[in-house]
Amino acid sequence: MSKSLKRVRAALDGAGAAVEILEMAESTRTAAEAANAAGCQIDQIAKSIVFRGAQTGHIVLFLTAGGNRVDPEKAARVAGQALGKADAAQIRAETGFAIGGVSPVGHLSPVTIYFDPRLGDFDLVWAAAGTPRHIFSIAPGQLQSITGAITAQFTQTG
Repeated sequence: MSKSLKRVRAALDGAGAAVEILEMAESTRTAAEAANAAGCQIDQIAKSIVFRGAQTGHIVLFLTAGGNRVDPEKAARVAGQALGKADAAQIRAETGFAIGGVSPVGHLSPVTIYFDPRLGDFDLVWAAAGTPRHIFSIAPGQLQSITGAITAQFTQTG
């Protein structure tokens, strides 16, 4: 078991979340791939979109429904700072995960997380479990509680 996967498992267990982490035969790097692998709607994928805060210099994570796109201007207002691109090295350094497998739980450092209300429309959502082929399903309210994510409107409309 990879270190990343072990951290996700430990975070979920530590939060009392009795969820099963599944290894998929195919990639789950993108929301479309994950939805196909899980057999669910694309919006049931809780994808992690990562930016770098211009003022703090740290990662800001937007947990959004798979079919939604983060609006950079709305996201910056929500975060209270300008946001820029986070490079792969910084993402790995702060979260412990590589792009394509960034989990909403089990980060190496505390990460500010914002939560797309669209995820709350489902009984279960699916999230990355720290690798490009591992995912887990969880009730959106439980995921939000475990992550400490703040509900906010940051997606594009129309």
